[in-house]
Amino acid sequence: CPCVPTEGNMMDNRFATALVIACVLSLISTIYMAASIGTDFWYEYHTLSPAENVSEAGRSIWEEFVSKDADEKTYTDALFRCNGTVGLWRRCITVPKNSHWYSPPETDMTTNCISFSLSDQFVEKYIEPGNHNSGTDLNRTYLWRLQFLLPFVSIGLMCFGALIGLCACACRSLYPAIATGVLHFLAGLCTLGLVGCYVAGIELLHRKLPLPEDVRGEFGWSFCLACVSAPLQFMAAALFIWAARTNRKEFTLLKAYRVA
Repeated sequence: CPCVPTEGNMMDNRFATALVIACVLSLISTIYMAASIGTDFWYEYHTLSPAENVSEAGRSIWEEFVSKDADEKTYTDALFRCNGTVGLWRRCITVPKNSHWYSPPETDMTTNCISFSLSDQFVEKYIEPGNHNSGTDLNRTYLWRLQFLLPFVSIGLMCFGALIGLCACACRSLYPAIATGVLHFLAGLCTLGLVGCYVAGIELLHRKLPLPEDVRGEFGWSFCLACVSAPLQFMAAALFIWAARTNRKEFTLLKAYRVA
């Protein structure tokens, strides 16, 4: 984030304060965004009796869940039955530590996860999940791809904005902070788009695969971090742009006054 440079030794404390607050907001939003990308609690399913459900099917649920051939319907059904959580990169289910067919039902549970491969992020979604002959669902396909790409674009824009801020420090000029603000604004749009794409994708999926009666779904704290990150990016952008433009305007007016 930009330092507190001077233009002609004219720097009002208001602008310095605005820049400091903008830098803090930018840092917090970056941390929140990185945490949301790296965690697996974007959406959570809560099952009333996961232990019994898993014990009935033995280890077959877990084996199907981790299989390379597992399609969307297969792993979504496992998420429904086993207190699953879904992130941008991984999906997880909660199963008993020993779920053999000869073992009694257990209450000692463990959470196991499997990552989405890069090819999984760009795989086609079908009109009927699990039925490859039903045709491609373009809406869900592109929503899934966008929710994978947009967070990285958002973080990239903020990092590029930070580099411009460092250049502003080196040049001892506040004006490049406008570019930093614009990049943060674009990053906020990307984060907002990510949130919208994820919500729309979940809603469309549940229309195809409705939640069972004993299963409750809700957005998790990873999703909430992304939701909080977007307004922080917009506020940082507004402060960067305001400080740069207002300071530049006042400096120009003062210079004209001295010349006059």
